[in-house]
Formats: sequence, C-alpha cells, structure tokens
Amino acid sequence: MDMKIKYKYKSKTVSDIWFESDYFPRKETLIHIDDLMKTGRVLDLEIIDEMGNSWSRKEFMKLNQELEKEPENIVLFFDGGYDKETSNAGAGIVIYYDKGGESFRIRKNELLEGIENNNEAEYAALHIALGLLEEIGVKNVPCTIKGDSQVVMKQVEGEWPCYEEGLNRWLDRIEARIHKLRLKPELVILGRKDNKEADKLANQALQGTNVHSNKRLE
Repeated sequence: MDMKIKYKYKSKTVSDIWFESDYFPRKETLIHIDDLMKTGRVLDLEIIDEMGNSWSRKEFMKLNQELEKEPENIVLFFDGGYDKETSNAGAGIVIYYDKGGESFRIRKNELLEGIENNNEAEYAALHIALGLLEEIGVKNVPCTIKGDSQVVMKQVEGEWPCYEEGLNRWLDRIEARIHKLRLKPELVILGRKDNKEADKLANQALQGTNVHSNKRLE
C-alpha cells in the first residue's frame, strides 16, 4: 500500500500553504512525517492511502501497527486451461504479497469438472484466486491482477460486454468477491510467455499433479 501526505505549512512571506506529496511506500511514512515535523512549521497534517482513506498523524501511528499484520502489495497471476477430450479444466494461481516486513508466494492449482470451454476455465481460475485472497485476510487494498485472457480481463474491466450466460454468472461472482473484499483492482493483460508460472500450474492440474503452497521468500 502506498501513501501520500497532505499538510499545511506556515510560510514566512505569504498565507499558510497546503502541500501534497506524491505516493510513496507505506513503510516510509513515519520517516517523512518526522522530517516535516522537525521544521516546526507544519500546522496540520493528514496521511492518505491509495483507497482514499485518510488519518491524522496520531491515528496513523496506531493504524500502522495493525497494517503490519495484514497482507499488502498484492500481485495475482491466474491462468486456466481446458482439455476438450476429457472436458476437464485446470486452474493455476500464483499470488505474491508482503506481510509483517516479509514477502510470500502462494502457488495453487485445481482440477475442475463441468467447465465448457477455455474462457470459462479462465474465469474459474480468477474466482479461485480471489477466494485465496480472502483466505489470507486481504481486504480494502489495491491489488494487481495479471492474466493472459483478454476476454476475461476486458469483461471484468467492463470494456467488453459479456453475452454468454455461463460466463456472466462467473463475472457476477467475481465482481461480488471484489466488492466484498473492497479491492481496488488494477488489471494487466499479459502475453502467454509472461504468465508461464500460472500456466504451468494449470497444466499440472490437468495432468493430475496437485500443488498448494504458501512460501516465505528470501
């Protein structure tokens, strides 16, 4: 999660002036606040996050301790594969996140039945991925979602209409989960070669190899 600071500065020559910083990593917030306060000329100050929430300095110092316990800096990769011969589908998900000053990676795949085509497999994979975010306690944060399905990404973004009834049901479920978790999604369409990790997991699911791990990264 990135933050910015808005503050009123006591000027020697003109009326008091409001300044607003660019966004910067949350961990730098208290350092920047301390530097500003040392000037002795800050009259008022608030901290604002990417979701539009704001706090006073005192409120943020208390909040910052709680934020250390919650996942942030979420990057989610998903992919779905479909086997026409078996009518089975494979979902592959990779999630990177930070928590408590450490970085983690979740890798998960799942064999799916009752899926009708590749687009539905992609939707199912994204839905499973959002469920994983809920399991690890992600809420009220920005989230980068990366996938190579232009259809899914454009329809979730609302840029393309969705006319298929089956896909519309998945779209409704996904939008409901995003709303429930109060996510601010940034959707990034990848080329297939840039989504290899999630693609490999989806293929492993189709081959009968199950993967589910949550690993701390060095």
